[in-house]
Amino acid sequence: MTSALERRRATFLRGHRAEWIALLFLVMKGYRPLARRYAASGGEIDLIVVRGDTIVFVEVKARGLMDGALSAITARKRQRFSRAVRTWLTRNDWARSRTWRADAVFIAPRRWPQHIVSAFELEMP
Repeated sequence: MTSALERRRATFLRGHRAEWIALLFLVMKGYRPLARRYAASGGEIDLIVVRGDTIVFVEVKARGLMDGALSAITARKRQRFSRAVRTWLTRNDWARSRTWRADAVFIAPRRWPQHIVSAFELEMP
């Protein structure tokens, strides 16, 4: 019988591995990494990447089936994610004049990663 601690550790490692897969996938598409696992203001951004004049804040979701991944980005998750984006932008003035968007990358076993451009709107004041 697995303990709660073992399950949490397995979930953490699965998420960590999914983020690396997503990052490699995005690099192959021409994105350059700026940050991984940026946490601030009670939220976390899995990946921050840039391509051209666009800064992309990426939510990575690893699921057993691809179908359940998009529904995993709840309204609460979007609020916390947007708060972290606002904090990152205040700490990186050079980025204010760029275009920003929130993408998602979904990872499922034995499937190519699925990159959703503008997966959800950032909640900006």
